[in-house]
Amino acid sequence: MRGLKDKRVLITGGAGGIGTATAARFLEEGARVAVMDRDEAACRRLESQLPALTGTVGADVSDADDVARAFEVLDDLLGGPDILINNAGISIRHRFMDISPREWRKVMAVNLDGVFFVAQQAAQRMLSGSGGIILNMGSTNGLMGYPYYADYNTSKAGVIELTRSMALELAPHVRVNAICPGFILTPMQEAEYTPEMRRAFASKVPLNKLGRPADVAALFAFLASDDAGFITGQHFVIDGGEITGGLASQL
Repeated sequence: MRGLKDKRVLITGGAGGIGTATAARFLEEGARVAVMDRDEAACRRLESQLPALTGTVGADVSDADDVARAFEVLDDLLGGPDILINNAGISIRHRFMDISPREWRKVMAVNLDGVFFVAQQAAQRMLSGSGGIILNMGSTNGLMGYPYYADYNTSKAGVIELTRSMALELAPHVRVNAICPGFILTPMQEAEYTPEMRRAFASKVPLNKLGRPADVAALFAFLASDDAGFITGQHFVIDGGEITGGLASQL
C-alpha cells in the first residue's frame, strides 16, 4: 500500500485475533507499530511473536485515566500516532432478558467508551501535528439485528455513528472510517460458537467460508494508505456477502 512506510501506528486490542494480524500486516508495510492491550501476558507473547514491534503498553481502554497514562508512555515510545486502529472490543453471547446491568456496562465500557477515549487522545495529537487517520472497529452487528447480542449490537451501532461525527469534526486533518466485519474466525468467536455452529454459518455465507483476521487487516491497511485518501466518514462491510441477503436474521 502507498504511504504506510515509517508511519507510526497504534493498535488497541492488538495482542490477539484481528489486532495481531493487523500488527503483522502494518509491519510488513514498513510501518512502526505499537500495541495497547490490557492483557500484559499476551503483550509479552506478542513481542516474541513480532520482534519488529516498536513496543506494547498495558492499558484498559474502558478507563479514561488509564488511557491517558498509556498515551504518555506511547509519546515516549512511538510519538503521536499517524494511524490509530481502534480495535479493542469484547462480546458476551446471552439473551436480551438475561443481560445483567453489570454485563451491559462492561460491554459498553470497552466497545463504545473505549473507542471514544482512545480516539480522543489520538486525535488531540494528530490535530496538533500533521494530521492522521483513525479507523474504528464496528461490526455487521451494528447494522443488522442479531439475536443474543443486544448489548454488543448497540455498542457497535454507536461506534458507527461516532465515526461519522468524528469524521465531520476532525476533517480535513484527520480521516475517520469504520470497518464492519461479519463472522471472522478469531479466538473470541471460537470460544462462543461450537465447530458445528461455525460450519453451519459458513455454509450460509455466499463465499462459503468464514473470514480470517488477515482479511480484516488488509482492509485496515488499504483505508490507512494514501490510496484511500479521499475516503472518510464511511463504514465498510467485510463479511463474505453475509448480510447482503439478510442472513443475520436467519441465525
